[in-house]
Amino acid sequence: MKILVVDDHALVREGLCQVLQGIEQEVEVLQAGTCAQAFDLARANLDLDLMLLDYHLPDMTGLQALRIFGLRHPDLPVLMLSATADLELMRMVLQAGASGFATKSSVSAELVAAVRQVLAGGLYLPQELRSLSSPGGETPEKPASVLTQRQESVLQLLLDGRSNSEISASIGISQETVKTHIAAILRHFEVQNRTQAVVAAARAGFLPSSSL
Repeated sequence: MKILVVDDHALVREGLCQVLQGIEQEVEVLQAGTCAQAFDLARANLDLDLMLLDYHLPDMTGLQALRIFGLRHPDLPVLMLSATADLELMRMVLQAGASGFATKSSVSAELVAAVRQVLAGGLYLPQELRSLSSPGGETPEKPASVLTQRQESVLQLLLDGRSNSEISASIGISQETVKTHIAAILRHFEVQNRTQAVVAAARAGFLPSSSL
């Protein structure tokens, strides 16, 4: 597994590297202190599994960088990091294509959980922001959907970070049927992969089970 950590503070990068070593033994962590360095590393390492991207960087914001990465590496999941739990910032980075948002104040176990959730194709939100409330305190409503009830069940499990085999076992359908439902979900949200579907679903108001 190969993970890119982008943060302009060397001590923060080293701390994140130590935390990431707890995910599995064979994890290679690359480090970048600027977005320019991150772009070069991503171009040279097309087998990246995940990127941890700080929002406050010296050459551009993490949000700007996220949009560029989305164009150049659309299949690379990105977990955005911020020093503060800011609801509006979380909304913006999810809309820009991030697969999760975590605060730097998170304890190691929570950060590991966030990384595992994103690597599994799920969407991660910090505990303090999981309501996904709008500034007015209202939760966005789900749009009129052409998804079937079964497809919504599969989508819910995708949001929870479940694999195809786990979805199959959870609702008692074959893995081939799971793939069929996921294909329908991708068409519904007009996206190319499950990570993008999870992000699009979150923007549309669908929530992970832990947020309900």
